[in-house]
Amino acid sequence: MLEQVISIIYASVTRRKYKLTLPMLLSALTALAVLLTLVVTLTASYHSQRQSLYDTTLQLNNTSATRMSLTMDSLFQSMHASLQTASAFLRDNPSLSEAGVLDHLEYSRKTSSYFNSIFWVNNKGIVKSISPPAIALKGKKLTTQASQEALAAKAPYVSTPYISATGRLIVLITEPVFDKQGSYQGYIGGTIYLHEKNILSTIFGSNLIDSAGSYFYVVDTTGKLVFHPDPDLLGDDVSANDVVRKLMKGFNGEEKVINTQGETFLAGFSNVTSNGWGIVVQSPVETIYEQLNRQIRSTAIYMGLPFLIIMLLAMFIARRLAMPFAALADYIGHAADGQSFSPPIKRNHWNREAFVLTQTVLGAVESMRKQSEELTHAALVDPLTGLLNRRALEEEMSKRAENEEPFSLVVLDIDRFKCVNDTLGHQVGDEVLKSLADVLNHSVRAHDMCCRFGGEEFVILLPGSGVEEAFHLAERIRLTIEKTATPANRVITVSLGIAAYPQHAADTNTLFKLADEALYAAKEAGRNRTMLAGQASSSDLQSKLPFSR
Repeated sequence: MLEQVISIIYASVTRRKYKLTLPMLLSALTALAVLLTLVVTLTASYHSQRQSLYDTTLQLNNTSATRMSLTMDSLFQSMHASLQTASAFLRDNPSLSEAGVLDHLEYSRKTSSYFNSIFWVNNKGIVKSISPPAIALKGKKLTTQASQEALAAKAPYVSTPYISATGRLIVLITEPVFDKQGSYQGYIGGTIYLHEKNILSTIFGSNLIDSAGSYFYVVDTTGKLVFHPDPDLLGDDVSANDVVRKLMKGFNGEEKVINTQGETFLAGFSNVTSNGWGIVVQSPVETIYEQLNRQIRSTAIYMGLPFLIIMLLAMFIARRLAMPFAALADYIGHAADGQSFSPPIKRNHWNREAFVLTQTVLGAVESMRKQSEELTHAALVDPLTGLLNRRALEEEMSKRAENEEPFSLVVLDIDRFKCVNDTLGHQVGDEVLKSLADVLNHSVRAHDMCCRFGGEEFVILLPGSGVEEAFHLAERIRLTIEKTATPANRVITVSLGIAAYPQHAADTNTLFKLADEALYAAKEAGRNRTMLAGQASSSDLQSKLPFSR
Protein backbone atom coordinates (compact mmCIF):
# COMPACT_ATOMS: atom_id res chain seq x y z
CA MET A 1 0.00 0.00 0.00
CA LEU A 2 2.84 2.41 0.81
CA GLU A 3 4.46 1.70 -2.56
CA GLN A 4 1.15 2.41 -4.34
CA VAL A 5 0.72 5.79 -2.64
CA ILE A 6 4.31 6.79 -3.39
CA SER A 7 3.91 5.73 -7.06
CA ILE A 8 0.71 7.78 -7.43
CA ILE A 9 2.34 10.87 -5.95
CA TYR A 10 5.43 10.44 -8.11
CA ALA A 11 3.37 9.94 -11.30
CA SER A 12 1.29 13.02 -10.55
CA VAL A 13 4.33 15.18 -10.01
CA THR A 14 6.02 13.84 -13.13
CA ARG A 15 2.99 14.50 -15.38
CA ARG A 16 2.45 18.03 -14.17
CA LYS A 17 6.16 18.81 -14.21
CA TYR A 18 6.19 21.10 -11.22
CA LYS A 19 7.57 20.85 -7.72
CA LEU A 20 5.58 19.66 -4.75
CA THR A 21 3.70 22.29 -2.83
CA LEU A 22 3.77 22.38 0.95
CA PRO A 23 0.09 21.31 1.29
CA MET A 24 0.71 18.42 -1.06
CA LEU A 25 3.89 17.51 0.77
CA LEU A 26 2.12 17.71 4.09
CA SER A 27 -0.74 15.68 2.71
CA ALA A 28 1.67 13.10 1.38
CA LEU A 29 3.60 13.04 4.62
CA THR A 30 0.37 12.81 6.57
CA ALA A 31 -0.82 9.94 4.42
CA LEU A 32 2.57 8.30 4.79
CA ALA A 33 2.54 8.87 8.55
CA VAL A 34 -0.97 7.45 8.88
CA LEU A 35 -0.03 4.41 6.84
CA LEU A 36 3.13 3.91 8.88
CA THR A 37 1.10 4.33 12.05
CA LEU A 38 -1.34 1.77 10.74
CA VAL A 39 1.46 -0.68 9.98
CA VAL A 40 3.14 -0.13 13.33
CA THR A 41 -0.16 -0.33 15.18
CA LEU A 42 -1.14 -3.54 13.43
CA THR A 43 2.28 -5.07 14.04
CA ALA A 44 2.35 -4.09 17.69
CA SER A 45 -1.25 -5.20 18.14
CA TYR A 46 -0.50 -8.55 16.56
CA HIS A 47 2.43 -9.30 18.87
CA SER A 48 0.68 -8.00 21.98
CA GLN A 49 -2.49 -9.96 21.34
CA ARG A 50 -0.59 -13.08 20.39
CA GLN A 51 1.28 -13.05 23.70
CA SER A 52 -1.91 -12.26 25.59
CA LEU A 53 -3.74 -15.13 23.90
CA TYR A 54 -0.78 -17.45 24.47
CA ASP A 55 -0.70 -16.62 28.17
CA THR A 56 -4.47 -16.77 28.55
CA THR A 57 -4.72 -20.11 26.75
CA LEU A 58 -1.87 -21.61 28.78
CA GLN A 59 -3.44 -20.40 32.04
CA LEU A 60 -6.84 -21.78 31.09
CA ASN A 61 -5.44 -25.14 30.01
CA ASN A 62 -3.29 -25.42 33.14
CA THR A 63 -6.27 -24.55 35.36
CA SER A 64 -8.45 -27.07 33.52
CA ALA A 65 -5.83 -29.82 33.81
CA THR A 66 -5.40 -29.14 37.54
CA ARG A 67 -9.14 -29.25 38.22
CA MET A 68 -9.58 -32.40 36.16
CA SER A 69 -6.68 -34.10 37.96
CA LEU A 70 -8.31 -33.30 41.32
CA THR A 71 -11.58 -34.71 40.04
CA MET A 72 -9.90 -37.89 38.79
CA ASP A 73 -7.98 -38.20 42.06
CA SER A 74 -11.26 -38.14 44.02
CA LEU A 75 -12.76 -40.59 41.53
CA PHE A 76 -9.97 -43.15 41.92
CA GLN A 77 -10.05 -42.85 45.70
CA SER A 78 -13.76 -43.67 45.55
CA MET A 79 -13.10 -46.57 43.15
CA HIS A 80 -10.49 -48.05 45.50
CA ALA A 81 -12.85 -47.52 48.44
CA SER A 82 -15.57 -49.43 46.54
CA LEU A 83 -13.20 -52.36 45.94
CA GLN A 84 -12.04 -52.23 49.58
CA THR A 85 -15.67 -52.53 50.68
CA ALA A 86 -16.13 -55.62 48.50
CA SER A 87 -12.87 -57.08 49.85
CA ALA A 88 -14.00 -56.53 53.43
CA PHE A 89 -17.34 -58.15 52.61
CA LEU A 90 -15.61 -61.32 51.38
CA ARG A 91 -13.36 -61.34 54.43
CA ASP A 92 -16.32 -61.02 56.80
CA ASN A 93 -18.45 -63.58 54.97
CA PRO A 94 -16.13 -66.53 54.20
CA SER A 95 -18.97 -69.06 54.03
CA LEU A 96 -21.15 -67.03 51.67
CA SER A 97 -22.53 -69.00 48.75
CA GLU A 98 -21.46 -68.37 45.16
CA ALA A 99 -24.84 -66.81 44.48
CA GLY A 100 -24.41 -64.51 47.45
CA VAL A 101 -20.97 -63.40 46.26
CA LEU A 102 -22.32 -62.76 42.77
CA ASP A 103 -25.23 -60.76 44.19
CA HIS A 104 -22.82 -58.56 46.12
CA LEU A 105 -20.57 -58.01 43.09
CA GLU A 106 -23.61 -57.19 40.96
CA TYR A 107 -24.86 -54.75 43.59
CA SER A 108 -21.44 -53.06 43.89
CA ARG A 109 -21.08 -52.68 40.12
CA LYS A 110 -24.58 -51.35 39.49
CA THR A 111 -24.79 -48.96 42.44
CA SER A 112 -21.38 -47.30 41.95
CA SER A 113 -21.07 -47.47 38.12
CA TYR A 114 -17.31 -47.15 38.58
CA PHE A 115 -16.39 -50.32 36.68
CA ASN A 116 -17.50 -52.09 33.52
CA SER A 117 -16.94 -55.39 35.33
CA ILE A 118 -16.01 -56.56 38.83
CA PHE A 119 -14.60 -59.98 39.64
CA TRP A 120 -13.02 -62.02 42.43
CA VAL A 121 -9.82 -63.97 41.72
CA ASN A 122 -8.51 -66.43 44.30
CA ASN A 123 -4.86 -66.83 45.29
CA LYS A 124 -4.38 -69.36 42.46
CA GLY A 125 -5.37 -66.81 39.82
CA ILE A 126 -8.74 -68.48 39.11
CA VAL A 127 -11.87 -66.37 38.67
CA LYS A 128 -14.32 -67.35 41.44
CA SER A 129 -17.10 -64.91 40.53
CA ILE A 130 -17.62 -62.14 37.98
CA SER A 131 -20.19 -59.41 37.32
CA PRO A 132 -21.74 -59.25 34.83
CA PRO A 133 -21.97 -63.05 34.69
CA ALA A 134 -22.34 -62.91 30.89
CA ILE A 135 -18.55 -62.61 30.75
CA ALA A 136 -17.71 -66.29 30.64
CA LEU A 137 -14.55 -66.25 32.77
CA LYS A 138 -15.76 -67.96 35.94
CA GLY A 139 -13.57 -70.92 36.81
CA LYS A 140 -10.85 -69.89 34.36
CA LYS A 141 -7.31 -68.94 35.29
CA LEU A 142 -6.18 -65.47 34.23
CA THR A 143 -2.78 -65.52 32.55
CA THR A 144 -2.30 -61.94 31.36
CA GLN A 145 0.72 -60.10 32.68
CA ALA A 146 -1.45 -57.53 34.47
CA SER A 147 -3.46 -60.26 36.21
CA GLN A 148 -0.28 -61.98 37.36
CA GLU A 149 1.21 -58.69 38.58
CA ALA A 150 -1.97 -57.88 40.52
CA LEU A 151 -1.98 -61.36 42.08
CA ALA A 152 1.67 -61.12 43.07
CA ALA A 153 1.38 -57.57 44.42
CA LYS A 154 -0.89 -58.47 47.35
CA ALA A 155 -1.60 -54.73 47.50
CA PRO A 156 -3.68 -52.13 45.64
CA TYR A 157 -2.75 -52.20 41.95
CA VAL A 158 -3.50 -50.19 38.78
CA SER A 159 -2.43 -51.70 35.44
CA THR A 160 -1.35 -50.10 32.21
CA PRO A 161 -3.75 -50.56 29.24
CA TYR A 162 -3.66 -54.14 27.95
CA ILE A 163 -5.73 -56.62 25.94
CA SER A 164 -7.76 -58.74 28.38
CA ALA A 165 -8.83 -62.37 28.14
CA THR A 166 -12.06 -61.17 26.50
CA GLY A 167 -10.17 -59.29 23.78
CA ARG A 168 -10.95 -55.82 25.15
CA LEU A 169 -8.51 -52.99 25.77
CA ILE A 170 -8.86 -52.41 29.51
CA VAL A 171 -7.31 -50.94 32.64
CA LEU A 172 -7.40 -53.19 35.72
CA ILE A 173 -7.73 -51.83 39.28
CA THR A 174 -7.48 -54.28 42.20
CA GLU A 175 -7.63 -54.52 45.98
CA PRO A 176 -6.23 -57.57 47.87
CA VAL A 177 -8.49 -59.96 49.83
CA PHE A 178 -7.28 -61.36 53.15
CA ASP A 179 -9.19 -63.63 55.53
CA LYS A 180 -9.62 -62.81 59.19
CA GLN A 181 -6.34 -64.55 60.00
CA GLY A 182 -4.50 -62.34 57.52
CA SER A 183 -4.00 -65.07 54.94
CA TYR A 184 -3.96 -63.84 51.33
CA GLN A 185 -7.03 -65.07 49.42
CA GLY A 186 -6.62 -63.27 46.09
CA TYR A 187 -8.00 -59.96 44.94
CA ILE A 188 -11.13 -58.05 43.93
CA GLY A 189 -10.66 -56.48 40.50
CA GLY A 190 -12.54 -53.78 38.64
CA THR A 191 -12.05 -53.03 34.95
CA ILE A 192 -12.46 -49.96 32.75
CA TYR A 193 -13.23 -50.80 29.10
CA LEU A 194 -11.32 -48.09 27.21
CA HIS A 195 -13.15 -48.56 23.89
CA GLU A 196 -16.62 -48.64 25.46
CA LYS A 197 -18.67 -46.29 27.63
CA ASN A 198 -16.93 -46.11 30.98
CA ILE A 199 -16.67 -43.98 34.11
CA LEU A 200 -14.11 -41.64 32.48
CA SER A 201 -16.38 -40.80 29.54
CA THR A 202 -19.32 -40.44 31.94
CA ILE A 203 -17.47 -37.99 34.21
CA PHE A 204 -15.72 -35.93 31.55
CA GLY A 205 -18.51 -36.00 28.96
CA SER A 206 -18.64 -36.67 25.24
CA ASN A 207 -17.66 -33.18 23.96
CA LEU A 208 -13.98 -34.04 23.73
CA ILE A 209 -12.96 -31.39 21.16
CA ASP A 210 -14.38 -27.87 21.38
CA SER A 211 -14.97 -25.42 18.54
CA ALA A 212 -11.48 -23.97 18.94
CA GLY A 213 -9.87 -27.40 18.52
CA SER A 214 -8.90 -27.71 22.20
CA TYR A 215 -9.07 -31.15 23.79
CA PHE A 216 -7.58 -33.19 26.60
CA TYR A 217 -6.15 -36.66 27.02
CA VAL A 218 -4.99 -38.91 29.88
CA VAL A 219 -1.81 -41.00 30.08
CA ASP A 220 -0.81 -43.64 32.59
CA THR A 221 2.48 -43.90 34.49
CA THR A 222 4.25 -45.42 31.47
CA GLY A 223 3.09 -42.80 28.97
CA LYS A 224 0.31 -44.87 27.37
CA LEU A 225 -2.99 -43.22 26.41
CA VAL A 226 -5.97 -44.28 28.54
CA PHE A 227 -8.33 -41.47 27.40
CA HIS A 228 -8.24 -39.56 24.10
CA PRO A 229 -10.70 -38.05 21.58
CA ASP A 230 -9.45 -40.50 18.97
CA PRO A 231 -10.29 -44.01 20.26
CA ASP A 232 -7.88 -45.56 17.76
CA LEU A 233 -4.99 -44.05 19.74
CA LEU A 234 -5.98 -45.60 23.09
CA GLY A 235 -3.18 -47.74 24.45
CA ASP A 236 -0.54 -46.05 22.24
CA ASP A 237 2.79 -45.12 23.80
CA VAL A 238 3.23 -41.30 23.62
CA SER A 239 6.12 -41.08 26.08
CA ALA A 240 8.21 -39.36 23.38
CA ASN A 241 6.06 -36.24 23.91
CA ASP A 242 7.93 -33.66 26.04
CA VAL A 243 4.89 -32.92 28.19
CA VAL A 244 4.21 -36.63 28.79
CA ARG A 245 7.84 -37.16 29.81
CA LYS A 246 7.50 -34.38 32.37
CA LEU A 247 4.29 -35.93 33.69
CA MET A 248 6.06 -39.28 34.05
CA LYS A 249 8.66 -37.48 36.20
CA GLY A 250 5.94 -36.00 38.39
CA PHE A 251 5.98 -32.42 37.05
CA ASN A 252 2.96 -30.12 36.56
CA GLY A 253 2.89 -26.95 34.46
CA GLU A 254 2.19 -25.35 31.10
CA GLU A 255 4.21 -24.92 27.91
CA LYS A 256 4.24 -24.86 24.13
CA VAL A 257 4.76 -28.37 22.81
CA ILE A 258 5.02 -30.31 19.56
CA ASN A 259 3.14 -33.61 19.73
CA THR A 260 4.15 -36.95 18.23
CA GLN A 261 2.35 -36.01 14.96
CA GLY A 262 4.41 -32.82 14.63
CA GLU A 263 1.54 -30.44 15.54
CA THR A 264 2.17 -27.45 17.81
CA PHE A 265 -0.05 -26.93 20.88
CA LEU A 266 -0.28 -24.79 23.99
CA ALA A 267 -0.61 -27.34 26.79
CA GLY A 268 -1.41 -27.36 30.50
CA PHE A 269 -0.65 -30.58 32.35
CA SER A 270 -1.15 -31.99 35.85
CA ASN A 271 -0.50 -35.27 37.70
CA VAL A 272 -3.19 -37.35 39.40
CA THR A 273 -1.92 -38.08 42.91
CA SER A 274 -3.78 -41.32 43.63
CA ASN A 275 -2.69 -43.31 40.55
CA GLY A 276 0.26 -41.44 38.99
CA TRP A 277 -1.63 -40.75 35.75
CA GLY A 278 -1.34 -37.42 33.96
CA ILE A 279 -3.90 -35.12 32.31
CA VAL A 280 -3.00 -32.84 29.39
CA VAL A 281 -5.31 -30.06 28.16
CA GLN A 282 -4.07 -28.47 24.94
CA SER A 283 -5.11 -26.01 22.24
CA PRO A 284 -3.69 -25.84 18.70
CA VAL A 285 -1.49 -22.80 18.02
CA GLU A 286 -2.95 -22.46 14.54
CA THR A 287 -6.32 -21.57 16.10
CA ILE A 288 -4.72 -18.67 17.93
CA TYR A 289 -3.13 -17.48 14.70
CA GLU A 290 -6.54 -17.61 13.02
CA GLN A 291 -8.03 -15.51 15.80
CA LEU A 292 -5.18 -13.03 15.50
CA ASN A 293 -5.57 -12.76 11.72
CA ARG A 294 -9.29 -12.08 12.08
CA GLN A 295 -8.57 -9.42 14.65
CA ILE A 296 -5.92 -7.72 12.51
CA ARG A 297 -8.23 -7.62 9.47
CA SER A 298 -10.98 -6.11 11.59
CA THR A 299 -8.60 -3.51 12.99
CA ALA A 300 -7.43 -2.52 9.51
CA ILE A 301 -11.04 -1.97 8.39
CA TYR A 302 -11.80 0.23 11.38
CA MET A 303 -8.67 2.28 10.71
CA GLY A 304 -9.63 2.71 7.03
CA LEU A 305 -11.60 5.88 7.87
CA PRO A 306 -10.61 9.24 6.39
CA PHE A 307 -6.99 10.13 7.10
CA LEU A 308 -7.72 13.15 9.22
CA ILE A 309 -10.15 11.29 11.53
CA ILE A 310 -7.81 8.31 11.82
CA MET A 311 -4.84 10.56 12.55
CA LEU A 312 -6.74 12.34 15.36
CA LEU A 313 -8.22 9.19 16.84
CA ALA A 314 -5.44 6.66 16.16
CA MET A 315 -4.07 6.56 19.68
CA PHE A 316 -7.56 6.51 21.18
CA ILE A 317 -8.66 3.62 18.93
CA ALA A 318 -5.48 1.67 19.67
CA ARG A 319 -6.13 2.07 23.36
CA ARG A 320 -9.74 0.99 23.00
CA LEU A 321 -8.64 -2.02 20.98
CA ALA A 322 -6.41 -3.21 23.79
CA MET A 323 -8.92 -2.63 26.59
CA PRO A 324 -11.15 -5.71 25.97
CA PHE A 325 -8.17 -8.03 25.91
CA ALA A 326 -6.60 -6.50 29.01
CA ALA A 327 -9.93 -6.82 30.83
CA LEU A 328 -10.26 -10.39 29.59
CA ALA A 329 -6.73 -11.22 30.77
CA ASP A 330 -7.54 -9.75 34.21
CA TYR A 331 -10.74 -11.76 34.39
CA ILE A 332 -8.96 -14.99 33.45
CA GLY A 333 -6.27 -14.26 36.04
CA HIS A 334 -8.89 -13.78 38.77
CA ALA A 335 -10.84 -16.83 37.61
CA ALA A 336 -7.68 -18.97 37.64
CA ASP A 337 -7.07 -17.89 41.26
CA GLY A 338 -10.65 -18.81 42.19
CA GLN A 339 -11.64 -15.20 42.90
CA SER A 340 -15.02 -13.62 42.18
CA PHE A 341 -14.69 -10.91 39.54
CA SER A 342 -17.16 -9.05 37.35
CA PRO A 343 -17.04 -10.33 33.73
CA PRO A 344 -15.74 -7.77 31.19
CA ILE A 345 -18.94 -7.70 29.09
CA LYS A 346 -20.60 -4.87 27.16
CA ARG A 347 -23.85 -5.67 25.40
CA ASN A 348 -23.08 -3.44 22.38
CA HIS A 349 -19.30 -3.57 22.29
CA TRP A 350 -18.04 -1.91 19.14
CA ASN A 351 -15.25 -4.48 18.63
CA ARG A 352 -17.07 -7.62 17.52
CA GLU A 353 -14.03 -9.91 17.72
CA ALA A 354 -13.26 -8.76 21.27
CA PHE A 355 -16.90 -9.36 22.22
CA VAL A 356 -17.01 -12.82 20.61
CA LEU A 357 -13.71 -13.81 22.21
CA THR A 358 -14.87 -12.52 25.60
CA GLN A 359 -18.15 -14.41 25.33
CA THR A 360 -16.33 -17.57 24.29
CA VAL A 361 -13.85 -17.44 27.16
CA LEU A 362 -16.57 -16.54 29.69
CA GLY A 363 -18.65 -19.45 28.48
CA ALA A 364 -15.70 -21.82 28.81
CA VAL A 365 -14.82 -20.56 32.31
CA GLU A 366 -18.44 -20.78 33.47
CA SER A 367 -18.84 -24.27 31.98
CA MET A 368 -15.69 -25.50 33.72
CA ARG A 369 -16.78 -23.85 36.98
CA LYS A 370 -20.16 -25.58 36.87
CA GLN A 371 -18.59 -28.91 35.94
CA SER A 372 -16.11 -28.55 38.80
CA GLU A 373 -18.93 -27.77 41.26
CA GLU A 374 -21.00 -30.72 40.03
CA LEU A 375 -18.05 -33.10 40.30
CA THR A 376 -17.15 -31.77 43.75
CA HIS A 377 -20.78 -32.22 44.84
CA ALA A 378 -20.85 -35.75 43.40
CA ALA A 379 -17.62 -36.61 45.21
CA LEU A 380 -19.10 -35.59 48.60
CA VAL A 381 -22.71 -36.86 48.36
CA ASP A 382 -24.03 -40.41 48.53
CA PRO A 383 -26.02 -40.91 45.28
CA LEU A 384 -28.61 -43.25 46.83
CA THR A 385 -29.72 -41.37 49.96
CA GLY A 386 -28.65 -37.83 49.15
CA LEU A 387 -26.72 -37.66 52.43
CA LEU A 388 -23.09 -36.64 52.63
CA ASN A 389 -20.64 -39.49 52.17
CA ARG A 390 -17.66 -40.83 54.08
CA ARG A 391 -15.20 -38.45 52.51
CA ALA A 392 -17.27 -35.40 53.56
CA LEU A 393 -17.51 -36.77 57.11
CA GLU A 394 -13.77 -37.37 57.40
CA GLU A 395 -12.98 -33.88 56.11
CA GLU A 396 -15.40 -32.29 58.60
CA MET A 397 -14.04 -34.34 61.53
CA SER A 398 -10.44 -33.46 60.62
CA LYS A 399 -11.28 -29.76 60.35
CA ARG A 400 -13.01 -29.68 63.73
CA ALA A 401 -10.24 -31.69 65.38
CA GLU A 402 -7.60 -29.31 63.99
CA ASN A 403 -9.56 -26.35 65.42
CA GLU A 404 -10.12 -28.26 68.70
CA GLU A 405 -13.88 -27.83 68.40
CA PRO A 406 -15.83 -30.37 70.52
CA PHE A 407 -18.35 -32.64 68.80
CA SER A 408 -20.02 -36.02 69.21
CA LEU A 409 -20.39 -38.91 66.80
CA VAL A 410 -23.46 -41.16 66.62
CA VAL A 411 -22.78 -44.27 64.54
CA LEU A 412 -25.85 -46.34 63.71
CA ASP A 413 -26.40 -49.54 61.79
CA ILE A 414 -29.66 -51.19 60.66
CA ASP A 415 -30.29 -54.43 62.54
CA ARG A 416 -30.47 -57.52 60.37
CA PHE A 417 -30.43 -55.47 57.19
CA LYS A 418 -28.95 -58.38 55.26
CA CYS A 419 -32.18 -60.27 55.92
CA VAL A 420 -34.13 -57.45 54.25
CA ASN A 421 -31.90 -57.61 51.17
CA ASP A 422 -31.93 -61.39 51.01
CA THR A 423 -35.69 -61.80 51.43
CA LEU A 424 -37.10 -58.67 49.80
CA GLY A 425 -34.34 -57.75 47.36
CA HIS A 426 -31.83 -54.93 47.11
CA GLN A 427 -34.39 -52.52 45.64
CA VAL A 428 -36.50 -52.70 48.79
CA GLY A 429 -33.29 -52.47 50.81
CA ASP A 430 -32.39 -49.28 48.97
CA GLU A 431 -35.84 -47.83 49.75
CA VAL A 432 -35.33 -48.71 53.44
CA LEU A 433 -31.99 -46.86 53.37
CA LYS A 434 -33.63 -43.80 51.82
CA SER A 435 -36.45 -43.95 54.38
CA LEU A 436 -33.96 -44.06 57.24
CA ALA A 437 -32.02 -41.15 55.71
CA ASP A 438 -35.26 -39.14 55.67
CA VAL A 439 -35.82 -39.88 59.37
CA LEU A 440 -32.28 -38.72 60.17
CA ASN A 441 -32.69 -35.48 58.23
CA HIS A 442 -35.90 -34.66 60.10
CA SER A 443 -34.44 -35.56 63.51
CA VAL A 444 -31.29 -33.42 63.62
CA ARG A 445 -30.60 -29.73 63.90
CA ALA A 446 -29.85 -27.57 60.88
CA HIS A 447 -26.12 -27.48 61.59
CA ASP A 448 -25.79 -31.20 62.37
CA MET A 449 -24.25 -33.44 59.71
CA CYS A 450 -25.83 -36.72 58.53
CA CYS A 451 -23.70 -39.10 56.48
CA ARG A 452 -24.01 -42.51 54.92
CA PHE A 453 -20.71 -44.14 55.86
CA GLY A 454 -21.24 -47.24 53.76
CA GLY A 455 -23.72 -50.08 53.32
CA GLU A 456 -26.36 -49.79 56.06
CA GLU A 457 -24.10 -47.80 58.39
CA PHE A 458 -24.82 -44.10 59.02
CA VAL A 459 -23.00 -41.45 61.05
CA ILE A 460 -24.30 -38.23 62.62
CA LEU A 461 -21.82 -35.51 63.60
CA LEU A 462 -23.16 -33.18 66.30
CA PRO A 463 -21.06 -29.97 66.57
CA GLY A 464 -20.74 -28.64 70.14
CA SER A 465 -22.78 -31.51 71.63
CA GLY A 466 -21.76 -33.59 74.64
CA VAL A 467 -22.43 -37.25 75.41
CA GLU A 468 -25.78 -36.72 77.14
CA GLU A 469 -27.19 -34.54 74.36
CA ALA A 470 -25.96 -37.04 71.76
CA PHE A 471 -27.56 -39.89 73.74
CA HIS A 472 -30.93 -38.09 73.87
CA LEU A 473 -30.83 -37.58 70.09
CA ALA A 474 -29.74 -41.17 69.44
CA GLU A 475 -32.59 -42.59 71.53
CA ARG A 476 -35.12 -40.30 69.87
CA ILE A 477 -33.93 -41.47 66.45
CA ARG A 478 -33.96 -45.12 67.54
CA LEU A 479 -37.53 -44.93 68.80
CA THR A 480 -38.69 -42.95 65.75
CA ILE A 481 -37.24 -45.52 63.35
CA GLU A 482 -38.78 -48.38 65.36
CA LYS A 483 -42.24 -46.77 65.08
CA THR A 484 -41.96 -45.59 61.48
CA ALA A 485 -43.57 -47.57 58.66
CA THR A 486 -40.97 -48.65 56.13
CA PRO A 487 -40.99 -49.90 52.52
CA ALA A 488 -40.10 -53.35 53.92
CA ASN A 489 -43.54 -53.58 55.62
CA ARG A 490 -41.85 -54.77 58.80
CA VAL A 491 -40.40 -53.18 61.92
CA ILE A 492 -36.91 -51.83 61.28
CA THR A 493 -34.63 -51.24 64.26
CA VAL A 494 -31.16 -49.80 64.58
CA SER A 495 -28.25 -50.12 66.98
CA LEU A 496 -26.25 -47.03 67.86
CA GLY A 497 -22.86 -46.20 69.30
CA ILE A 498 -21.71 -42.82 70.65
CA ALA A 499 -18.31 -41.23 71.21
CA ALA A 500 -17.41 -37.59 71.95
CA TYR A 501 -14.39 -35.46 71.05
CA PRO A 502 -12.22 -34.76 72.96
CA GLN A 503 -13.83 -36.57 75.92
CA HIS A 504 -13.24 -40.08 74.55
CA ALA A 505 -10.36 -39.58 72.10
CA ALA A 506 -7.93 -36.88 70.97
CA ASP A 507 -7.87 -37.95 67.31
CA THR A 508 -10.62 -38.71 64.82
CA ASN A 509 -9.52 -42.25 63.93
CA THR A 510 -9.62 -43.40 67.55
CA LEU A 511 -12.87 -41.52 68.13
CA PHE A 512 -14.62 -43.27 65.24
CA LYS A 513 -13.20 -46.62 66.29
CA LEU A 514 -14.63 -46.17 69.81
CA ALA A 515 -18.05 -45.16 68.44
CA ASP A 516 -17.99 -48.17 66.11
CA GLU A 517 -17.04 -50.48 68.98
CA ALA A 518 -19.93 -49.06 71.01
CA LEU A 519 -22.24 -49.78 68.06
CA TYR A 520 -21.17 -53.42 67.92
CA ALA A 521 -21.45 -53.67 71.70
CA ALA A 522 -25.08 -52.56 71.26
CA LYS A 523 -25.61 -55.31 68.70
CA GLU A 524 -24.02 -57.93 70.95
CA ALA A 525 -26.22 -56.76 73.84
CA GLY A 526 -29.35 -57.57 71.85
CA ARG A 527 -29.64 -54.85 69.16
CA ASN A 528 -32.15 -51.97 69.08
CA ARG A 529 -30.28 -49.96 71.69
CA THR A 530 -27.72 -47.20 72.19
CA MET A 531 -24.29 -47.68 73.76
CA LEU A 532 -21.62 -45.18 74.80
CA ALA A 533 -17.94 -45.55 74.02
CA GLY A 534 -16.02 -47.33 76.75
CA GLN A 535 -19.10 -48.51 78.69
CA ALA A 536 -20.68 -51.92 78.97
CA SER A 537 -24.12 -50.34 78.96
CA SER A 538 -25.80 -46.97 78.87
CA SER A 539 -28.50 -47.62 81.44
CA ASP A 540 -27.53 -44.64 83.60
CA LEU A 541 -28.17 -42.13 80.85
CA GLN A 542 -31.10 -44.07 79.44
CA SER A 543 -32.90 -44.05 82.80
CA LYS A 544 -32.94 -40.25 82.72
CA LEU A 545 -34.97 -40.11 79.52
CA PRO A 546 -38.76 -39.63 79.79
CA PHE A 547 -39.26 -42.16 77.00
CA SER A 548 -36.76 -44.79 78.17
CA ARG A 549 -37.86 -48.33 77.81
